[in-house]
Order: sequence, then structure tokens, then C-alpha cells
Amino acid sequence: MKKIAIVTGASSGMGREFVLQIAQMYPFLEEIWVIARRKERLEDLKKEVSTTKIRSFALDFEKKESFEKLKQVLCKEGPKVCIIANGSGFGISGNLEHLEMEEISGMISLNCTALTLLTKLAIPYMGKGGYIYQFASAAAFAPQAGFSVYAATKAYVLSFSRALGQELRSRGIHVTAICPGPVKTEFFDIAYQREEVKFYKKLVLADPKKVVKKALRDGRKKKPVSVYGPVMKILTVFCKILPTGWIVRVTGK
Repeated sequence: MKKIAIVTGASSGMGREFVLQIAQMYPFLEEIWVIARRKERLEDLKKEVSTTKIRSFALDFEKKESFEKLKQVLCKEGPKVCIIANGSGFGISGNLEHLEMEEISGMISLNCTALTLLTKLAIPYMGKGGYIYQFASAAAFAPQAGFSVYAATKAYVLSFSRALGQELRSRGIHVTAICPGPVKTEFFDIAYQREEVKFYKKLVLADPKKVVKKALRDGRKKKPVSVYGPVMKILTVFCKILPTGWIVRVTGK
């Protein structure tokens, strides 16, 4: 049975970095299935990985037929899925009234629906010792005015990941929600294309290589949540003890 990993959002950012690091960390993987919309980016990724076969799938998870195509391949080949990393998703900052309908539905579709359906498809092919990494965000810990839809989708990812981890515990499959603060990737540039980035987010901008490295380390330790950096860890504690209404007012300024 062929041992594989599945990584979505693999064309850039933390998804791409995830592919590079697991290729080095898990030499027993026979293939890494990389999924994203931009086929040329996936082909470029193949050139950067020499230790493991990279198999690309140019799929758009906002379209239902993409899941059917992946389902057919899984059913036909019956691989052993050792790792799932759901990196697909995006965010657009701004008040709800200023967002386009397509932007709103896209965030919900990719950040929540696609992540859930991909996980559902792959779980039957996983066994004991498997790892699932769900890309959430520190935004999951509290509502954020001016980033309301994105933060809400990541709160879903965090809640879903925690519950799924409990559901799969008896099968020996471990689920880790990755919850970094702002990360220096294309995502960050797209998210804040319409407004100035808040100063405190610039101060904690993280390196994607370090975020992914810690996430993989936390996954191996079977931690349900991976938070990168001391500042973000402190902020998550504050989110637990401070009134939610106060946090929303502060983040919205």
C-alpha cells in the first residue's frame, strides 16, 4: 500500500512550506499529493523536491467536481494516507458591508467547507499514527471587527479540529490546529490589499518556515493546537480571560 501525504494550498505560503519540510522529515513517504488551483506553481514545486515524488492536482475546491475527482483517485488507488495538511484558504480584511459577495462566500467555502470535505474524503484511508494538520489562525481565539468573516471561519476550523481529534483518538490519528498570528506570505498581502495593516500585526509578522517547523513538532507531540511565538501565546491567554466585548473593540480600532 502506497504511503502518501496530501497537502492543499500547496502552491504558496505555508502550504508550500509544509510540502518542503515533510519531504525532508518523512523519507518513508512515497508520494506527496499537492493540491492547488495554480498548476504552474505545483509544477515548479516538483523541481524543488528531490527526495519524494510530488504528484500535482490542479483543483479548485470552490467547485464540487474537484472533490469528486479526488474521491475517484483515492478509491482507485487505495493509498495509505499518513498526513493531511489543509492549507487552502484565504482572507480579506474589511467590514462586512464593504466585502464583495464572492469574497464572503469564497472565504467560507475554502476555509470551512473545503477543509471539512477534504478531511472527510481522506480519513477512511488513514490508520494509526496518522496526522492531520488544519490551518487555522490566532484569529480563531476571538472575534475580530474588520476581519469578521475570516476570523469566524478560523474559529470554525479550531472547533472542528478539537472535536475531530477526540473522534479519531481511538484510531490513533492525531489532529493539530495550526494557529499562528500574521505570517509573511502572499496571503498577508492579499488580505490587506484594501487597508493599512494594523501596527501590532506588523510587529509579530512570522517566518512561514519557523511556523511550519513548530507545527510539525507540535503535531508529533500530539498537541491539539500549535501557536507560534511567545507574543501570540500570551495573546491567546488574554483572549481566554478578558471579556470578549472588550477584545472586539480593541481589535476593531
